[in-house]
Amino acid sequence: MTAGLQTIIYPVKDLDRAKALFSALLEVEPYADAPYYVGFKAAGQDVGLDPNGHAKGMTGPVPYWHVDDIRARLAALVAVGAEVLQDVQDVGGGRLIASAKDADGNLIGLLQDA
Repeated sequence: MTAGLQTIIYPVKDLDRAKALFSALLEVEPYADAPYYVGFKAAGQDVGLDPNGHAKGMTGPVPYWHVDDIRARLAALVAVGAEVLQDVQDVGGGRLIASAKDADGNLIGLLQDA
């Protein structure tokens, strides 16, 4: 089951510049501010900035679907032709993420919280 789109991650080349831009846009300070990730919470959304996103194959913003069984959802996507870009990975605090690419090249992120 999915809880919908609640997170979007932007690949960025200049983290400080992107952080300033999203702080101005969202009018909030980041809740997470590290050299490998900056995260904002605004209007019920989690907006993340990933300075390593381009190296991971991100070509633009990636929406993350919040799911209750990430491995089952990823397997279901693969079964209908999606290609795994990032297998399930624990990014801390029990949060799991994965991503796939559909036949049209669209990126699909999956996220499961502990």
